[in-house]
Amino acid sequence: MSLEKIIAISGKPGLYELISQTRGGFIVTALADGKKQSISMKNNVSVLTEIAIYTYGEEVPLKDVLASINEKENGEPTISHKSSKKELENLLREILPEYDEERVYASDIKKIVQWYNLLQQAGVELAISEDDKSKTTNEEE
Repeated sequence: MSLEKIIAISGKPGLYELISQTRGGFIVTALADGKKQSISMKNNVSVLTEIAIYTYGEEVPLKDVLASINEKENGEPTISHKSSKKELENLLREILPEYDEERVYASDIKKIVQWYNLLQQAGVELAISEDDKSKTTNEEE
């Protein structure tokens, strides 16, 4: 399962895998329990690969942040999203030291940690691929 088909739906907890598109919306499967459901076009849907985290420089894609957590934790789950605000901020500061502390709220960090643990548990590939590494290297040159 790849990150390109994982979505977040506003107003609904958890993450969902996009199965197909219908005339009036989407068919998704919840990562947490595997239940299929239909989502209307009225719902605000965000693809995880399109989300970025504010830093003092440029925005960092969420997939890179998740990959950094995965690398730090050696592919294992990280701290709970119910950890203290201080612990959550320390985790993000460790993997993304330049994150914008005024624009990235504790609730955002909780969501990142919760999503990481959900994705890790569901077996979604979170490591940065060699293709992505070479693209980043070429862009920096």
